[in-house]
Amino acid sequence: MNVISFPKLGITFNISPVAFSIGSKPVYWYALIILTGFLLGLLFVYRTCEKRGVKKDNIWDIALIGLIAGIIGARIYYVLFALDEFNSIGEIFAIWNGGLAIYGGIIGAAISAFIYCRIKKLNTANVFDVCAPGLLIGQAIGRFGNFVNAEVYGGETASLFGMSINGGAPVHPLFLYESIWNIIGLIILILFRDKKKADGQVFCFYIFWYSLGRLFLEGMRDTSYILYAIPNILGISQLVAALLMIASASVFVYLQIKHPKTNEE
Repeated sequence: MNVISFPKLGITFNISPVAFSIGSKPVYWYALIILTGFLLGLLFVYRTCEKRGVKKDNIWDIALIGLIAGIIGARIYYVLFALDEFNSIGEIFAIWNGGLAIYGGIIGAAISAFIYCRIKKLNTANVFDVCAPGLLIGQAIGRFGNFVNAEVYGGETASLFGMSINGGAPVHPLFLYESIWNIIGLIILILFRDKKKADGQVFCFYIFWYSLGRLFLEGMRDTSYILYAIPNILGISQLVAALLMIASASVFVYLQIKHPKTNEE
């Protein structure tokens, strides 16, 4: 049981990471929250896809394949940059013990979606545009999994939103910051997507917006939660975020210059 409070707001939660048990097997809130985010993101995309030229059956296939590929990608990404945490090959496969990196999940899901679109001869860029809002929805909700686990928080702070864990000094609630950032991005994306000049620009915006948030928020993390590219200087996720911002902005501008508007809604 974790006692999580926001002292200056006068709010306190007593939260167990375990939602319920099936026999002797615990079912964790973290898994349920991630699943909820995935399903709500899928539902949004499922209900809006046909207006934008993508069949519902294709979205269902992409979601199921992407879920599996995303979990695999998230684990591989984490393991590659945290090899010193594992003492055996068996531990590498024990994802129930934690250790999933969201960038790896995005990369894994994106690769599987790209391959699927190529096999099915779909407009890959448009499919990615259609799916982008679902990703932001899933990520905005999924971050609350860190809240119930009392993990991935920032450094100490005296701000109004300072979060105390089990009586400790208030820290930055990064789960909340990132969730709000993703919701703002979702609103902007929905307003922009019908004004895009070319397929692929909506997904480029998603990558840029999410990476911009991670670039700053990653630097606010407690150092125990940072995977470093340069020890105590630059986190892996910060480096990836910076590279993705440059790449997505470049592709967005290229599409803006080279392609006329392709979708008249």
